[in-house]
Amino acid sequence: MENALAADPDDELRGHDGPLVLERGPATNPLFQAFFKAAQEAGYPLTDDVNGYRQEGFAAFDRNVHKGQRLSASRAYLRPNFGRNNLTVLTRALATKINFTGNVATGVTYRRNGKTHQVNAGEVILAGGAINTPQLLQLSGVGDAAHLNSLGINSVVNLPGVGQNLQDHLEVYIQHACTQPVSMQPALDVWRMPWIGMQWMFGRKGPAATNHFEGGGFVRSNEDVAYPNLMFHFLPVAVRYDGQKADAKHGYQVHIGPMYSDARGTLKIKSTDPTVHPSMVFNYLSTDQDRREWVEAIHVARDILGQSAMSPFNGGELSPGRAVQTDAEILDWVARDAETALHPSCTAKMGPDSDPMAVVNPLDMTVHGTRGLRVVDASAMPYVTNGNIYAPVMMLAEKAADLIAGKAPLAPQHAEFYRHGISPLERNAAAAPAGRA
Repeated sequence: MENALAADPDDELRGHDGPLVLERGPATNPLFQAFFKAAQEAGYPLTDDVNGYRQEGFAAFDRNVHKGQRLSASRAYLRPNFGRNNLTVLTRALATKINFTGNVATGVTYRRNGKTHQVNAGEVILAGGAINTPQLLQLSGVGDAAHLNSLGINSVVNLPGVGQNLQDHLEVYIQHACTQPVSMQPALDVWRMPWIGMQWMFGRKGPAATNHFEGGGFVRSNEDVAYPNLMFHFLPVAVRYDGQKADAKHGYQVHIGPMYSDARGTLKIKSTDPTVHPSMVFNYLSTDQDRREWVEAIHVARDILGQSAMSPFNGGELSPGRAVQTDAEILDWVARDAETALHPSCTAKMGPDSDPMAVVNPLDMTVHGTRGLRVVDASAMPYVTNGNIYAPVMMLAEKAADLIAGKAPLAPQHAEFYRHGISPLERNAAAAPAGRA
């Protein structure tokens, strides 16, 4: 899957060929270097590679950016195969139903250009994502039978887990004004955008040639967790996802949020009309663990940003600001200001058929109780990933492609990885067969 230009060619934890190309963020802006030093001053380590042996710590991040352009799944996998005779791509088409004969999927119904079409298939592979996949399953009669019957949908297979177990990553921005003219804030000025666009078009360089998420890290927020449960992204600019920039000439920010929230939500269709958005309840901040880790996350982020290494640049916290201090104030601010990290997942989780809430068979990605129907997307994950979701979804898809093609699985590899509080000698002793050290 991965052609990791940033990786050590001998690193057994990484791939070294394939259509996805990773580039390591240069993180050369002085704000990145100050942030890494501040993390160390706060007691957190640096690591050579957050996707390698040791995730815990701070480092420059890998990015799905190649030669100044995002390497999407379409560019990496689909476009190189447009010339194949067995591939037809239809855009602006809305799948409205999976067609069944009994419990056998026989094709799909879709709308395009105002007309309804049907396509027959020996097998249907559903890859609509963690929102559209459970929605289409429910519209087609696969889901909780009582709920579907209440909408007048005949049940094909009673799978109450469809649309349950909804998980996501929530995050906030802690923004600071910057006292030195080194941030990327001026690049947000509208009058600069034509020049920035020309830089990218004619040289694939400049502010538009990076996602600016060039560095960050993973830490444990408390001693009760054995593995990092917080993720940081640092940006040398203060701006929200919607483009709203902070009121400062120069600024910077960290994105922070828990990775392993135990909050679970639901997704349910409200209508038999596929254009009606389903009901989605994420239940953010609904558990003691989630609330505890959110408070810890803000304290950790503020601790790092308050270290002496950031002092030459620190013009004061813009968001949330001094008014937010107590645990209750922090949770209230998170509830008002947090945004999804756009990692919805787990709404058709894989698991054995002995699990009443499992939807997908992990051995072949088929939907329990059906034939000729598979799910291959983030909805099949049993729990959300510890980090961004893009690369894990590609991994899941490649594994599923091998299963569908009937390829023999590769032999398992047992690569060592860092575990907090366990020395290499202890790890080796624990891995040794009985009677050996």
